[in-house]
Amino acid sequence: MNTNRLEAFSDGVLAIIITIMVLEIKIPTGSGWSELKHLIPVFMSYLLSFLYIGIYWGNHHHLLHSLKQVSSGIILSNLNLLFWLSLIPFATGWMGQNQFAPNTVALYGTILLISGLAFYILLKMVERNSHDIEELRKAFKILNKKGISSTIGYLISIPLAFINPVIPGIIFVILTIMWLIPDKNIEKALKSENQ
Repeated sequence: MNTNRLEAFSDGVLAIIITIMVLEIKIPTGSGWSELKHLIPVFMSYLLSFLYIGIYWGNHHHLLHSLKQVSSGIILSNLNLLFWLSLIPFATGWMGQNQFAPNTVALYGTILLISGLAFYILLKMVERNSHDIEELRKAFKILNKKGISSTIGYLISIPLAFINPVIPGIIFVILTIMWLIPDKNIEKALKSENQ
């Protein structure tokens, strides 16, 4: 299998995940602006999850472009990642509908933690099957460091959800910002190989 087929399948799943999340936002029955007030937590949880899915999509894209070949291990680890990401719409809806209640925030943090671990597994599989370029190895090390920071953040957020759900929310936003800052090391490594 070539990477295009794997990437197209993954892109389709991620697009469906985002679509499911937005369809979970219920349209108010009234037309007044005050009707939208109760949707603020729902929209905030959707926005956060949309950013997370977008970040995974971008990093997934870069990972797959560093591959020499697709192995069965990569296919399985990719499916593992997509499975956990497919649970984000449920956690997003539950958290938003219940205005960030502790249980909902803890579940959301747990799913983000497991998704992050699944991405790490995929990253390790890709590292074994990627082009042998020094710059690419450095790029993978940077991704590993960001992944470790995220894992620690998600682990901390789960028990903190029961103390004060705002604290995990802040952690989620900080981690989102950390991942949103573009890391073009994989792109640079692949460009240097093609020159």
